[in-house]
Parts: sequence; structure tokens; C-alpha cells
Amino acid sequence: MPLTKEKIRDLLLEDLGFEDITTEMLVPEDLEAEAKIITNEDGILAGVNEAKIVFEDLGVKIINVLKDGTRVKANTSIMELKGSAKAILQGERLALNLLMKMSGIATTTATLIEKAHKFNPKIKIAATRKTTPGFRYFEKKAVRIGGGDPHRYRLDDAVLIKSNHLTLAGGLEKAIALAKERASFTKKIEVEVNNPSDALKAAQLGVDIVMLDNFSTSQIKETIAELKKVGLRNRILLEASGQITPLNIEEFAKTGVDIVSMSYLTLAAEPLDMNLRIIYPQ
Repeated sequence: MPLTKEKIRDLLLEDLGFEDITTEMLVPEDLEAEAKIITNEDGILAGVNEAKIVFEDLGVKIINVLKDGTRVKANTSIMELKGSAKAILQGERLALNLLMKMSGIATTTATLIEKAHKFNPKIKIAATRKTTPGFRYFEKKAVRIGGGDPHRYRLDDAVLIKSNHLTLAGGLEKAIALAKERASFTKKIEVEVNNPSDALKAAQLGVDIVMLDNFSTSQIKETIAELKKVGLRNRILLEASGQITPLNIEEFAKTGVDIVSMSYLTLAAEPLDMNLRIIYPQ
């Protein structure tokens, strides 16, 4: 939490600059106000705690606040604010940006999980490291609130051998051997492959997770069939990644993979529309 508060203070300073010149010109110094943040769409809330930090840091009192993960209908009050009118206006945009973006990600994640679980109840929907620079923590947290898996936050979370690693390390077998020799026993080893033959080879070499990168659904089914033949399907996790969207996620879920990772969650989820309304004085 201390790091979160520090990050949000930095974001607030970025927005405020030297001062809120419009509010300084128009709003009396001692004017007290009350306001509500209202959602204009149905969805799942995320970013509530972050919005609270924004206003609390500005000395605004918060009451009747809903929790992260709450399913809300349009025209629902998320939180009520009391305090300096200037402070409320100074925190408005940052608080809304956090709430809208994070709630949009949480809502999209939950919707896609529901679609996928109709055909594969055990499948996990995961994010990727394709995130907004400086905002990854908040985007990944929103994925978790929506019921998804954040995947790796940072490069030190797990060993993920990608195509460029394979090129630089001298190929699949050598890269996996080096990783198994040097990785901590606490770190899973995942390898990205781009054809069924390499997927089978990676499984035979004893990795924990095989990422099927840009595989078609037919290629995934072929890979699973081959792994079953040699008795390796249940020894590894299979992750499908690349070109997966809300339009085709059901088809990928039907293949029987364990995980679908999607940059869509953090890069393309639409923000949940919200606004801040001053309710006193009128």
C-alpha cells in the first residue's frame, strides 16, 4: 500500500502541475461541497481503493463507498464525498481515470471469463505484459478483480523463454537446458513455441508451461492430441496466446487449453463511463 500511495501522489502531481488555475480563479477558498461519483453503465467496480487514496490525500471525507468487485447497474452511486470544493475538483479527474479504466478492465475480464467458461469451466483468462507504461500495477489488479489471472507482473516473476531467447541461446533444447540448470526451484519454466512439433519437444524436455503462440484452433487440437498419445498432456499446462479477442475466445476455450492470455484485457478494454456530480451546493 505505501508504494501505491506514492505512485498515486505522483500521478496527482502530474495532473495538478503548479496549481489548478481554473478552480483557483472560480471557487472560494473556504467553500465546502458534497459530491457523488456515479457510474453510467452496468459493470464491475475496480479502482475504488485507488480513488479513495486520491481524495483522502487531498483531505476529502469519503462515505457510503462501494467495494472493488461490486457489480453495479447504471446510475449507481459509487462513493460520496464531503470537504473542500477545491480539493474535490482537484482530485476529480485522476480518481475518475483510475475508476473508469480499472472498472472497464475488470468488467471486460469478467465478461470474457463467462463466455469461455461455458465451454471450458476450468480455463484461466490471463493478462500479458502489454500494458500502459507506469500503469501496469493498476491494470493487472483490475484483471484480478474481474476474476482473471495477472500472469507476470515483472520479468523476475517466472522464466518465460520466448522466440528471441531461443534464437540467442542456440535453440529450444539448449535454452530449456540452461533454464533448468540455472532457474530457482521456486520459478516455473515456460517456453513459447510456434508449431506443434516444438510444443511436443518442449513438453518432452520437462518445462512446466508451453505457450502456443499464434496457433490456430486446429493446431492447438493437433498439439493436444499428440501430447495425449505420448502421455504428456496432464504433465504440463498449455497456454494459448496471440490474436485472441472477444469474437473468438469461445473457439479457443473449446480446444481444451488451460490458459488463454490476452493483451486485449489491458490494451483494448473500454473504460466504464462514470462522472462526478456536485450535489451541494446547488
